[in-house]
Amino acid sequence: MATNWQTTLTKRQAEGRKRLWTAPFPMEKAAGWLVLLPVAFFFVYPLWKLVILSVKTEAGWGLGIFSELLADARTWSAVYHSLTAAVLSTVLALVIGVSLAWLCAYTDIRFKGTIHVMAMLPLLIPSYVMTLAWTQMAGPAGVLNRFASWLMGFPVELWNVYGLDGIIVVMGLSHYPLVYMLTLSVLYRIPKELEWAARSSGASSGSVLRQVTLPLALPGIASGGLLAFISGLDNFGIPAFLGIPAGIPVLSTLIYEQVIGFGPSAFGRASVLSILLGIIALGGTGLQWLLLRKSRVDQTSAEDRSVRYTLGKKRFLAEGAVGLFLLITSFLPLLSMASTAFIKAYGLPFLTEHLTWKHFLFVLRDHAGTREALGNSLMLAGLTGALCLIVGTLFAYWRVQRPHKLGKMLEGAVSLPYALPGMVVGLAMILTWMEPIPGWQPGIYGTVWMILIAYVTRFFILQVKSSTVSILQVGREVEEAARISGGKLWTRWGRILLPLYAPGMLTGLFLVMLTAFTELTISSLLWSSGSQTIGVVIFGFEQAGSTTLSTALSTLIVIAILILLAIGGLWKRYWQRRVEG
Repeated sequence: MATNWQTTLTKRQAEGRKRLWTAPFPMEKAAGWLVLLPVAFFFVYPLWKLVILSVKTEAGWGLGIFSELLADARTWSAVYHSLTAAVLSTVLALVIGVSLAWLCAYTDIRFKGTIHVMAMLPLLIPSYVMTLAWTQMAGPAGVLNRFASWLMGFPVELWNVYGLDGIIVVMGLSHYPLVYMLTLSVLYRIPKELEWAARSSGASSGSVLRQVTLPLALPGIASGGLLAFISGLDNFGIPAFLGIPAGIPVLSTLIYEQVIGFGPSAFGRASVLSILLGIIALGGTGLQWLLLRKSRVDQTSAEDRSVRYTLGKKRFLAEGAVGLFLLITSFLPLLSMASTAFIKAYGLPFLTEHLTWKHFLFVLRDHAGTREALGNSLMLAGLTGALCLIVGTLFAYWRVQRPHKLGKMLEGAVSLPYALPGMVVGLAMILTWMEPIPGWQPGIYGTVWMILIAYVTRFFILQVKSSTVSILQVGREVEEAARISGGKLWTRWGRILLPLYAPGMLTGLFLVMLTAFTELTISSLLWSSGSQTIGVVIFGFEQAGSTTLSTALSTLIVIAILILLAIGGLWKRYWQRRVEG
Protein backbone atom coordinates (compact mmCIF):
# COMPACT_ATOMS: atom_id res chain seq x y z
CA MET A 1 0.00 0.00 0.00
CA ALA A 2 2.78 2.39 0.96
CA THR A 3 4.51 1.72 -2.29
CA ASN A 4 1.34 2.40 -4.30
CA TRP A 5 0.75 5.61 -2.36
CA GLN A 6 4.30 6.80 -3.00
CA THR A 7 3.98 5.94 -6.69
CA THR A 8 0.74 7.92 -6.95
CA LEU A 9 2.33 10.91 -5.18
CA THR A 10 5.33 10.81 -7.50
CA LYS A 11 3.05 10.82 -10.55
CA ARG A 12 1.08 13.77 -9.20
CA GLN A 13 4.31 15.67 -8.50
CA ALA A 14 5.45 14.98 -12.05
CA GLU A 15 2.11 16.17 -13.41
CA GLY A 16 2.39 19.26 -11.24
CA ARG A 17 5.82 20.00 -12.64
CA LYS A 18 4.54 19.48 -16.16
CA ARG A 19 1.65 21.88 -15.49
CA LEU A 20 4.19 24.36 -14.11
CA TRP A 21 6.21 23.99 -17.31
CA THR A 22 3.23 24.84 -19.53
CA ALA A 23 2.74 28.18 -17.86
CA PRO A 24 -0.72 29.78 -17.80
CA PHE A 25 -1.45 32.57 -20.26
CA PRO A 26 -1.03 35.54 -17.86
CA MET A 27 2.49 34.40 -16.88
CA GLU A 28 3.45 33.84 -20.52
CA LYS A 29 2.03 37.23 -21.42
CA ALA A 30 4.09 38.86 -18.65
CA ALA A 31 7.22 37.11 -19.94
CA GLY A 32 6.46 38.39 -23.42
CA TRP A 33 6.24 41.96 -22.13
CA LEU A 34 9.54 41.54 -20.25
CA VAL A 35 11.17 40.68 -23.57
CA LEU A 36 9.20 43.18 -25.68
CA LEU A 37 10.06 46.32 -23.70
CA PRO A 38 13.88 46.12 -23.82
CA VAL A 39 13.81 44.95 -27.46
CA ALA A 40 11.61 47.91 -28.40
CA PHE A 41 13.82 50.39 -26.51
CA PHE A 42 17.27 49.17 -27.58
CA PHE A 43 16.59 47.86 -31.09
CA VAL A 44 13.59 49.72 -32.55
CA TYR A 45 13.46 53.08 -30.75
CA PRO A 46 16.87 54.31 -32.04
CA LEU A 47 15.84 53.66 -35.64
CA TRP A 48 12.54 55.43 -35.00
CA LYS A 49 14.38 58.50 -33.68
CA LEU A 50 16.51 58.55 -36.82
CA VAL A 51 13.39 58.56 -39.02
CA ILE A 52 11.80 61.33 -36.91
CA LEU A 53 14.90 63.55 -37.20
CA SER A 54 14.92 63.21 -40.99
CA VAL A 55 11.50 64.91 -41.25
CA LYS A 56 12.09 67.49 -38.53
CA THR A 57 13.07 70.97 -39.73
CA GLU A 58 13.41 74.40 -38.14
CA ALA A 59 9.98 75.29 -39.49
CA GLY A 60 8.36 72.12 -38.12
CA TRP A 61 7.70 68.80 -39.82
CA GLY A 62 8.36 68.30 -43.49
CA LEU A 63 10.51 66.84 -46.21
CA GLY A 64 12.74 69.89 -46.63
CA ILE A 65 15.98 68.02 -45.90
CA PHE A 66 15.00 65.27 -48.33
CA SER A 67 14.34 67.86 -51.06
CA GLU A 68 17.62 69.62 -50.36
CA LEU A 69 19.72 66.47 -50.50
CA LEU A 70 17.91 64.93 -53.46
CA ALA A 71 18.65 68.13 -55.41
CA ASP A 72 22.36 67.84 -54.55
CA ALA A 73 24.44 66.22 -57.31
CA ARG A 74 26.88 64.85 -54.74
CA THR A 75 24.10 62.79 -53.15
CA TRP A 76 23.31 61.10 -56.45
CA SER A 77 27.01 60.60 -57.10
CA ALA A 78 27.29 58.81 -53.74
CA VAL A 79 24.16 56.73 -54.48
CA TYR A 80 25.58 55.77 -57.88
CA HIS A 81 28.98 54.81 -56.44
CA SER A 82 27.37 52.89 -53.57
CA LEU A 83 25.09 50.89 -55.86
CA THR A 84 27.80 50.30 -58.46
CA ALA A 85 30.32 49.13 -55.87
CA ALA A 86 27.81 46.94 -54.03
CA VAL A 87 26.30 45.33 -57.14
CA LEU A 88 29.52 44.68 -59.07
CA SER A 89 31.42 43.49 -56.00
CA THR A 90 28.50 41.12 -55.28
CA VAL A 91 28.71 39.76 -58.84
CA LEU A 92 32.46 39.20 -58.37
CA ALA A 93 31.85 37.55 -54.98
CA LEU A 94 29.18 35.28 -56.52
CA VAL A 95 31.42 34.15 -59.38
CA ILE A 96 34.36 33.39 -57.09
CA GLY A 97 32.35 32.00 -54.18
CA VAL A 98 30.10 29.66 -56.21
CA SER A 99 32.99 28.38 -58.35
CA LEU A 100 35.20 27.64 -55.36
CA ALA A 101 32.31 26.04 -53.43
CA TRP A 102 31.51 23.75 -56.38
CA LEU A 103 35.15 22.68 -56.72
CA CYS A 104 35.46 21.91 -53.00
CA ALA A 105 32.05 20.22 -52.67
CA TYR A 106 31.89 18.05 -55.78
CA THR A 107 35.31 17.46 -57.32
CA ASP A 108 38.34 15.40 -56.35
CA ILE A 109 40.52 18.48 -55.90
CA ARG A 110 43.07 17.96 -53.11
CA PHE A 111 44.05 20.11 -50.10
CA LYS A 112 40.43 21.10 -49.41
CA GLY A 113 41.15 21.85 -45.74
CA THR A 114 43.92 24.30 -46.63
CA ILE A 115 41.77 25.87 -49.36
CA HIS A 116 38.93 26.36 -46.88
CA VAL A 117 41.16 28.09 -44.32
CA MET A 118 42.78 30.35 -46.94
CA ALA A 119 39.39 31.21 -48.45
CA MET A 120 38.02 32.28 -45.07
CA LEU A 121 40.94 34.61 -44.25
CA PRO A 122 39.48 37.70 -46.03
CA LEU A 123 36.31 37.27 -43.96
CA LEU A 124 38.06 36.79 -40.62
CA ILE A 125 40.59 39.60 -41.06
CA PRO A 126 38.99 43.09 -40.90
CA SER A 127 38.23 44.53 -44.33
CA TYR A 128 40.07 47.76 -43.57
CA VAL A 129 43.21 45.75 -42.76
CA MET A 130 42.88 43.80 -46.02
CA THR A 131 42.34 47.12 -47.83
CA LEU A 132 45.49 48.55 -46.29
CA ALA A 133 47.29 45.38 -47.40
CA TRP A 134 46.02 45.88 -50.95
CA THR A 135 47.23 49.50 -51.01
CA GLN A 136 50.72 48.21 -50.22
CA MET A 137 50.55 45.64 -53.00
CA ALA A 138 48.67 47.53 -55.73
CA GLY A 139 49.00 51.21 -54.79
CA PRO A 140 50.97 53.68 -56.96
CA ALA A 141 54.15 52.77 -55.04
CA GLY A 142 53.03 49.22 -54.25
CA VAL A 143 54.91 45.99 -54.78
CA LEU A 144 53.06 45.19 -58.04
CA ASN A 145 53.91 48.47 -59.76
CA ARG A 146 57.48 48.55 -58.40
CA PHE A 147 58.09 45.03 -59.71
CA ALA A 148 56.64 45.94 -63.12
CA SER A 149 58.81 49.06 -63.28
CA TRP A 150 61.92 47.05 -62.37
CA LEU A 151 61.05 44.43 -64.97
CA MET A 152 60.45 46.95 -67.77
CA GLY A 153 63.31 49.27 -66.85
CA PHE A 154 61.10 52.37 -66.72
CA PRO A 155 58.17 53.52 -64.52
CA VAL A 156 55.05 51.44 -65.13
CA GLU A 157 51.66 51.53 -63.37
CA LEU A 158 49.86 48.25 -64.05
CA TRP A 159 46.97 49.07 -61.74
CA ASN A 160 46.17 51.67 -59.10
CA VAL A 161 43.87 50.26 -56.42
CA TYR A 162 42.67 53.74 -55.43
CA GLY A 163 39.34 54.48 -57.11
CA LEU A 164 35.97 52.89 -57.82
CA ASP A 165 37.48 49.87 -59.60
CA GLY A 166 39.71 49.21 -56.58
CA ILE A 167 36.73 49.46 -54.22
CA ILE A 168 34.81 46.93 -56.34
CA VAL A 169 37.68 44.43 -56.54
CA VAL A 170 38.67 44.61 -52.87
CA MET A 171 35.02 44.41 -51.75
CA GLY A 172 34.41 41.40 -53.97
CA LEU A 173 37.54 39.65 -52.67
CA SER A 174 36.60 40.49 -49.08
CA HIS A 175 33.01 39.24 -49.33
CA TYR A 176 33.25 36.13 -51.54
CA PRO A 177 33.80 33.92 -48.45
CA LEU A 178 30.18 34.69 -47.48
CA VAL A 179 28.96 33.22 -50.78
CA TYR A 180 31.43 30.34 -50.62
CA MET A 181 30.44 29.35 -47.09
CA LEU A 182 26.65 29.36 -47.61
CA THR A 183 26.79 27.80 -51.08
CA LEU A 184 29.09 25.02 -49.86
CA SER A 185 26.63 24.13 -47.10
CA VAL A 186 23.73 23.81 -49.58
CA LEU A 187 25.72 21.90 -52.21
CA TYR A 188 26.55 19.20 -49.67
CA ARG A 189 22.81 18.64 -49.10
CA ILE A 190 21.72 18.29 -52.74
CA PRO A 191 20.94 14.58 -53.35
CA LYS A 192 23.35 13.18 -55.92
CA GLU A 193 20.56 10.97 -57.30
CA LEU A 194 18.93 14.03 -58.92
CA GLU A 195 22.11 14.86 -60.81
CA TRP A 196 22.65 11.21 -61.79
CA ALA A 197 19.09 11.02 -63.12
CA ALA A 198 19.68 14.09 -65.30
CA ARG A 199 22.95 12.71 -66.66
CA SER A 200 21.42 9.30 -67.36
CA SER A 201 18.76 11.10 -69.42
CA GLY A 202 21.47 12.44 -71.70
CA ALA A 203 22.13 15.84 -70.12
CA SER A 204 25.70 17.13 -70.35
CA SER A 205 27.68 18.20 -67.29
CA GLY A 206 27.06 21.85 -68.14
CA SER A 207 23.31 21.28 -68.48
CA VAL A 208 23.20 19.44 -65.14
CA LEU A 209 25.01 22.35 -63.51
CA ARG A 210 22.69 24.99 -65.02
CA GLN A 211 19.37 23.14 -64.78
CA VAL A 212 19.75 21.03 -61.63
CA THR A 213 22.63 22.00 -59.33
CA LEU A 214 22.45 25.80 -59.45
CA PRO A 215 18.63 26.02 -59.09
CA LEU A 216 18.74 23.66 -56.10
CA ALA A 217 21.64 25.63 -54.62
CA LEU A 218 19.80 28.95 -55.12
CA PRO A 219 18.91 29.43 -51.42
CA GLY A 220 22.58 29.35 -50.41
CA ILE A 221 23.71 31.40 -53.41
CA ALA A 222 21.03 34.06 -52.91
CA SER A 223 21.64 34.26 -49.15
CA GLY A 224 25.38 34.62 -49.69
CA GLY A 225 24.80 37.19 -52.42
CA LEU A 226 22.50 39.20 -50.16
CA LEU A 227 25.08 39.18 -47.37
CA ALA A 228 27.76 40.29 -49.84
CA PHE A 229 25.48 43.09 -51.12
CA ILE A 230 24.57 44.30 -47.62
CA SER A 231 28.22 44.09 -46.57
CA GLY A 232 29.15 46.18 -49.61
CA LEU A 233 26.65 48.88 -48.66
CA ASP A 234 27.64 48.67 -45.00
CA ASN A 235 31.40 48.77 -45.53
CA PHE A 236 33.11 51.96 -44.46
CA GLY A 237 36.77 50.96 -44.33
CA ILE A 238 37.22 49.99 -48.00
CA PRO A 239 35.64 53.14 -49.54
CA ALA A 240 37.25 55.31 -46.86
CA PHE A 241 40.76 54.00 -47.60
CA LEU A 242 40.36 53.73 -51.39
CA GLY A 243 37.61 56.23 -52.21
CA ILE A 244 38.29 59.34 -50.12
CA PRO A 245 41.85 59.86 -51.47
CA ALA A 246 40.50 59.45 -55.03
CA GLY A 247 37.49 61.73 -54.46
CA ILE A 248 34.96 58.87 -54.81
CA PRO A 249 32.11 59.40 -52.32
CA VAL A 250 29.74 56.62 -51.26
CA LEU A 251 26.81 56.94 -48.89
CA SER A 252 28.69 55.54 -45.88
CA THR A 253 31.58 58.01 -46.23
CA LEU A 254 29.15 60.85 -46.98
CA ILE A 255 27.27 60.12 -43.74
CA TYR A 256 30.60 60.10 -41.90
CA GLU A 257 31.53 63.50 -43.37
CA GLN A 258 28.16 64.96 -42.33
CA VAL A 259 28.41 63.72 -38.74
CA ILE A 260 32.00 64.83 -38.12
CA GLY A 261 31.19 68.19 -39.79
CA PHE A 262 28.87 69.17 -36.89
CA GLY A 263 26.98 71.70 -39.01
CA PRO A 264 23.58 73.11 -37.99
CA SER A 265 21.69 70.46 -39.95
CA ALA A 266 24.43 67.79 -39.97
CA PHE A 267 22.46 65.15 -38.09
CA GLY A 268 19.31 65.79 -40.11
CA ARG A 269 21.22 65.45 -43.39
CA ALA A 270 23.00 62.36 -42.11
CA SER A 271 19.63 60.88 -41.10
CA VAL A 272 18.25 61.33 -44.61
CA LEU A 273 21.35 59.77 -46.16
CA SER A 274 21.04 56.89 -43.68
CA ILE A 275 17.42 56.32 -44.71
CA LEU A 276 18.47 56.24 -48.38
CA LEU A 277 21.16 53.69 -47.51
CA GLY A 278 18.69 51.65 -45.46
CA ILE A 279 16.11 51.67 -48.30
CA ILE A 280 18.72 50.29 -50.71
CA ALA A 281 19.68 47.58 -48.20
CA LEU A 282 16.05 46.59 -47.62
CA GLY A 283 15.58 46.56 -51.40
CA GLY A 284 18.31 43.91 -51.60
CA THR A 285 16.48 41.88 -48.94
CA GLY A 286 13.27 42.13 -50.96
CA LEU A 287 15.06 40.93 -54.08
CA GLN A 288 16.31 37.90 -52.17
CA TRP A 289 12.74 37.14 -51.06
CA LEU A 290 11.55 37.28 -54.67
CA LEU A 291 14.29 34.87 -55.73
CA LEU A 292 13.58 32.41 -52.93
CA ARG A 293 9.81 32.53 -52.60
CA LYS A 294 9.41 29.42 -54.79
CA SER A 295 12.63 27.74 -53.72
CA ARG A 296 12.80 24.98 -51.15
CA VAL A 297 15.81 23.63 -49.35
CA ASP A 298 15.70 20.55 -47.16
CA GLN A 299 17.77 21.43 -44.10
CA THR A 300 17.20 17.96 -42.67
CA SER A 301 19.03 16.18 -45.52
CA ALA A 302 22.28 14.58 -44.45
CA GLU A 303 25.46 16.04 -45.87
CA ASP A 304 27.01 14.08 -48.72
CA ARG A 305 30.70 14.95 -49.14
CA SER A 306 31.52 12.24 -51.64
CA VAL A 307 33.24 13.12 -54.93
CA ARG A 308 30.72 13.64 -57.76
CA TYR A 309 33.04 14.81 -60.55
CA THR A 310 36.49 13.45 -61.31
CA LEU A 311 38.68 16.10 -62.92
CA GLY A 312 41.23 13.66 -64.29
CA LYS A 313 44.13 15.42 -66.02
CA LYS A 314 42.50 18.80 -65.33
CA ARG A 315 42.87 18.35 -61.57
CA PHE A 316 46.43 19.67 -61.53
CA LEU A 317 45.37 22.77 -63.49
CA ALA A 318 42.41 23.36 -61.15
CA GLU A 319 44.60 23.01 -58.06
CA GLY A 320 47.20 25.35 -59.55
CA ALA A 321 44.58 27.96 -60.46
CA VAL A 322 42.96 27.86 -57.01
CA GLY A 323 46.33 27.95 -55.27
CA LEU A 324 47.53 30.90 -57.35
CA PHE A 325 44.28 32.78 -56.75
CA LEU A 326 44.43 32.27 -52.97
CA LEU A 327 48.12 33.17 -52.93
CA ILE A 328 47.50 36.46 -54.74
CA THR A 329 44.33 37.46 -52.90
CA SER A 330 44.84 36.14 -49.36
CA PHE A 331 48.60 35.95 -48.79
CA LEU A 332 50.55 38.40 -50.96
CA PRO A 333 48.62 41.53 -49.84
CA LEU A 334 49.26 40.67 -46.17
CA LEU A 335 52.92 39.95 -46.93
CA SER A 336 53.21 43.31 -48.73
CA MET A 337 51.65 45.07 -45.74
CA ALA A 338 54.00 43.36 -43.29
CA SER A 339 57.04 44.27 -45.41
CA THR A 340 55.99 47.95 -45.40
CA ALA A 341 55.81 47.87 -41.60
CA PHE A 342 59.53 47.01 -41.41
CA ILE A 343 60.71 49.79 -43.76
CA LYS A 344 62.37 52.81 -42.08
CA ALA A 345 60.53 55.26 -44.33
CA TYR A 346 57.64 54.69 -46.72
CA GLY A 347 58.81 54.24 -50.32
CA LEU A 348 62.25 52.80 -49.57
CA PRO A 349 63.08 49.45 -51.21
CA PHE A 350 62.93 46.32 -49.07
CA LEU A 351 66.64 45.96 -48.37
CA THR A 352 68.44 44.85 -45.22
CA GLU A 353 69.83 48.32 -44.48
CA HIS A 354 66.33 49.82 -44.63
CA LEU A 355 64.67 47.45 -42.14
CA THR A 356 63.71 48.37 -38.57
CA TRP A 357 61.54 47.34 -35.64
CA LYS A 358 60.88 50.92 -34.52
CA HIS A 359 57.34 51.14 -35.92
CA PHE A 360 56.22 48.08 -33.95
CA LEU A 361 57.90 49.41 -30.81
CA PHE A 362 56.26 52.81 -31.28
CA VAL A 363 52.70 51.51 -31.62
CA LEU A 364 53.11 49.04 -28.75
CA ARG A 365 55.24 51.03 -26.29
CA ASP A 366 55.49 54.72 -27.12
CA HIS A 367 52.09 55.67 -28.57
CA ALA A 368 49.63 56.19 -25.72
CA GLY A 369 46.66 56.26 -28.08
CA THR A 370 47.38 52.73 -29.32
CA ARG A 371 47.64 51.33 -25.80
CA GLU A 372 44.43 53.05 -24.81
CA ALA A 373 42.67 51.84 -27.97
CA LEU A 374 43.88 48.30 -27.44
CA GLY A 375 42.52 48.35 -23.89
CA ASN A 376 39.20 49.80 -25.09
CA SER A 377 38.86 47.23 -27.89
CA LEU A 378 39.66 44.31 -25.59
CA MET A 379 37.24 45.58 -22.96
CA LEU A 380 34.49 46.25 -25.51
CA ALA A 381 34.96 42.85 -27.15
CA GLY A 382 34.90 41.07 -23.78
CA LEU A 383 31.83 42.88 -22.42
CA THR A 384 29.97 42.67 -25.73
CA GLY A 385 30.68 38.95 -25.93
CA ALA A 386 29.65 38.32 -22.32
CA LEU A 387 26.40 40.30 -22.57
CA CYS A 388 25.45 38.76 -25.91
CA LEU A 389 26.35 35.28 -24.64
CA ILE A 390 24.10 35.52 -21.57
CA VAL A 391 21.20 37.60 -22.85
CA GLY A 392 21.33 36.24 -26.40
CA THR A 393 21.24 32.62 -25.23
CA LEU A 394 18.32 33.34 -22.88
CA PHE A 395 16.49 35.11 -25.72
CA ALA A 396 17.16 32.16 -28.05
CA TYR A 397 15.91 29.74 -25.38
CA TRP A 398 12.72 31.78 -24.88
CA ARG A 399 12.26 32.04 -28.64
CA VAL A 400 12.57 28.26 -29.15
CA GLN A 401 10.31 27.40 -26.21
CA ARG A 402 7.65 29.93 -27.26
CA PRO A 403 7.28 29.63 -31.07
CA HIS A 404 4.52 32.22 -31.41
CA LYS A 405 4.04 35.35 -33.52
CA LEU A 406 5.44 37.66 -30.83
CA GLY A 407 8.67 35.66 -30.81
CA LYS A 408 9.01 35.93 -34.59
CA MET A 409 8.34 39.65 -34.46
CA LEU A 410 10.92 40.26 -31.73
CA GLU A 411 13.51 38.13 -33.52
CA GLY A 412 12.97 40.29 -36.58
CA ALA A 413 13.42 43.41 -34.43
CA VAL A 414 16.76 42.29 -33.00
CA SER A 415 17.88 41.38 -36.54
CA LEU A 416 17.28 44.91 -37.86
CA PRO A 417 20.49 46.56 -36.55
CA TYR A 418 22.58 43.84 -38.21
CA ALA A 419 20.59 43.86 -41.45
CA LEU A 420 20.95 47.63 -41.81
CA PRO A 421 24.31 49.27 -42.61
CA GLY A 422 26.55 50.08 -39.65
CA MET A 423 26.53 53.81 -40.41
CA VAL A 424 22.75 53.83 -39.97
CA VAL A 425 23.04 52.07 -36.62
CA GLY A 426 25.85 54.35 -35.45
CA LEU A 427 23.90 57.50 -36.23
CA ALA A 428 20.78 56.04 -34.56
CA MET A 429 22.84 55.45 -31.40
CA ILE A 430 24.04 59.07 -31.39
CA LEU A 431 20.50 60.42 -31.75
CA THR A 432 19.18 58.10 -29.04
CA TRP A 433 21.78 58.43 -26.32
CA MET A 434 22.22 62.19 -26.48
CA GLU A 435 18.81 62.30 -24.81
CA PRO A 436 17.05 58.89 -24.66
CA ILE A 437 13.99 60.39 -22.99
CA PRO A 438 13.11 64.12 -23.31
CA GLY A 439 14.75 65.95 -20.43
CA TRP A 440 16.97 63.04 -19.35
CA GLN A 441 20.65 62.93 -20.30
CA PRO A 442 22.30 59.85 -18.76
CA GLY A 443 25.83 61.00 -19.60
CA ILE A 444 26.51 58.05 -21.94
CA TYR A 445 26.93 60.14 -25.10
CA GLY A 446 30.58 60.48 -26.09
CA THR A 447 31.78 57.69 -23.81
CA VAL A 448 32.98 54.16 -24.42
CA TRP A 449 29.69 52.89 -22.93
CA MET A 450 27.72 54.21 -25.90
CA ILE A 451 30.00 52.17 -28.18
CA LEU A 452 29.32 49.14 -25.96
CA ILE A 453 25.54 49.59 -26.30
CA ALA A 454 25.92 49.99 -30.06
CA TYR A 455 28.05 46.85 -30.33
CA VAL A 456 25.61 44.75 -28.29
CA THR A 457 22.69 46.04 -30.34
CA ARG A 458 24.51 45.42 -33.62
CA PHE A 459 25.97 41.95 -32.94
CA PHE A 460 23.29 40.52 -30.63
CA ILE A 461 21.65 38.52 -33.43
CA LEU A 462 24.92 36.65 -34.14
CA GLN A 463 24.75 35.10 -30.67
CA VAL A 464 21.00 34.47 -30.93
CA LYS A 465 21.41 32.55 -34.20
CA SER A 466 24.37 30.51 -32.94
CA SER A 467 22.71 29.62 -29.64
CA THR A 468 19.43 28.79 -31.40
CA VAL A 469 21.16 26.15 -33.52
CA SER A 470 22.47 24.36 -30.41
CA ILE A 471 19.17 24.64 -28.53
CA LEU A 472 17.24 23.16 -31.45
CA GLN A 473 19.63 20.21 -31.57
CA VAL A 474 18.81 19.31 -27.94
CA GLY A 475 15.34 17.83 -27.56
CA ARG A 476 12.95 19.22 -24.95
CA GLU A 477 12.64 15.74 -23.49
CA VAL A 478 16.18 16.10 -22.05
CA GLU A 479 15.16 19.02 -19.87
CA GLU A 480 11.80 17.41 -19.10
CA ALA A 481 13.57 14.29 -17.82
CA ALA A 482 15.82 16.37 -15.59
CA ARG A 483 12.85 18.34 -14.24
CA ILE A 484 10.78 15.22 -13.53
CA SER A 485 13.79 13.71 -11.76
CA GLY A 486 13.76 16.65 -9.36
CA GLY A 487 16.60 18.68 -10.86
CA LYS A 488 16.40 22.34 -9.87
CA LEU A 489 16.84 25.21 -12.31
CA TRP A 490 20.53 25.80 -11.64
CA THR A 491 21.25 22.07 -11.68
CA ARG A 492 19.49 21.58 -15.02
CA TRP A 493 21.32 24.44 -16.66
CA GLY A 494 24.71 23.89 -15.04
CA ARG A 495 25.00 20.13 -15.44
CA ILE A 496 22.84 19.32 -18.46
CA LEU A 497 21.81 22.18 -20.72
CA LEU A 498 24.92 24.39 -20.78
CA PRO A 499 27.31 21.53 -21.69
CA LEU A 500 24.96 20.54 -24.52
CA TYR A 501 24.47 24.14 -25.71
CA ALA A 502 28.18 25.00 -25.36
CA PRO A 503 29.34 24.47 -28.99
CA GLY A 504 26.83 26.90 -30.51
CA MET A 505 27.14 29.36 -27.63
CA LEU A 506 30.93 29.50 -27.89
CA THR A 507 30.81 29.80 -31.67
CA GLY A 508 28.55 32.83 -31.29
CA LEU A 509 30.81 34.24 -28.57
CA PHE A 510 33.85 33.90 -30.83
CA LEU A 511 32.08 35.63 -33.74
CA VAL A 512 30.80 38.48 -31.57
CA MET A 513 34.14 39.11 -29.83
CA LEU A 514 36.19 38.95 -33.03
CA THR A 515 33.79 41.27 -34.86
CA ALA A 516 33.62 43.73 -31.96
CA PHE A 517 37.39 43.76 -31.45
CA THR A 518 38.11 44.79 -35.05
CA GLU A 519 35.00 46.94 -35.72
CA LEU A 520 35.47 50.31 -37.45
CA THR A 521 32.21 51.55 -39.01
CA ILE A 522 30.24 52.26 -35.82
CA SER A 523 33.22 53.36 -33.73
CA SER A 524 34.32 55.83 -36.43
CA LEU A 525 31.11 57.76 -35.66
CA LEU A 526 30.89 57.22 -31.89
CA TRP A 527 34.45 57.55 -30.63
CA SER A 528 35.68 60.56 -28.71
CA SER A 529 38.75 61.34 -26.63
CA GLY A 530 39.46 58.36 -24.42
CA SER A 531 37.14 55.98 -26.27
CA GLN A 532 38.95 55.31 -29.54
CA THR A 533 39.31 51.73 -30.73
CA ILE A 534 41.94 49.81 -32.69
CA GLY A 535 40.11 50.37 -35.97
CA VAL A 536 39.90 54.12 -35.35
CA VAL A 537 43.63 54.33 -34.56
CA ILE A 538 44.59 52.48 -37.76
CA PHE A 539 42.25 54.71 -39.77
CA GLY A 540 43.74 57.79 -38.09
CA PHE A 541 47.31 56.71 -38.85
CA GLU A 542 46.46 56.18 -42.52
CA GLN A 543 44.56 59.47 -42.80
CA ALA A 544 47.57 61.28 -41.30
CA GLY A 545 49.91 59.67 -43.84
CA SER A 546 51.68 57.44 -41.27
CA THR A 547 51.47 54.34 -43.45
CA THR A 548 54.36 52.57 -41.74
CA LEU A 549 52.57 52.88 -38.38
CA SER A 550 49.18 51.78 -39.72
CA THR A 551 50.75 48.74 -41.40
CA ALA A 552 52.70 47.85 -38.24
CA LEU A 553 49.57 47.92 -36.08
CA SER A 554 47.56 46.06 -38.73
CA THR A 555 50.24 43.36 -38.94
CA LEU A 556 50.03 42.86 -35.18
CA ILE A 557 46.23 42.58 -35.42
CA VAL A 558 46.53 39.92 -38.15
CA ILE A 559 48.99 37.92 -36.04
CA ALA A 560 46.64 38.12 -33.03
CA ILE A 561 43.68 36.94 -35.16
CA LEU A 562 45.67 34.02 -36.58
CA ILE A 563 46.66 32.97 -33.05
CA LEU A 564 43.01 33.13 -31.95
CA LEU A 565 41.98 31.05 -34.95
CA ALA A 566 44.61 28.45 -34.09
CA ILE A 567 43.38 28.31 -30.50
CA GLY A 568 39.79 28.00 -31.72
CA GLY A 569 40.76 25.16 -34.05
CA LEU A 570 42.54 23.29 -31.25
CA TRP A 571 39.56 23.76 -28.95
CA LYS A 572 37.20 22.44 -31.65
CA ARG A 573 39.33 19.31 -32.09
CA TYR A 574 39.46 18.79 -28.33
CA TRP A 575 35.68 19.15 -28.02
CA GLN A 576 35.02 16.76 -30.91
CA ARG A 577 37.30 14.12 -29.38
CA ARG A 578 35.60 14.59 -26.01
CA VAL A 579 32.14 14.17 -27.55
CA GLU A 580 33.18 11.16 -29.63
CA GLY A 581 34.92 9.62 -26.62
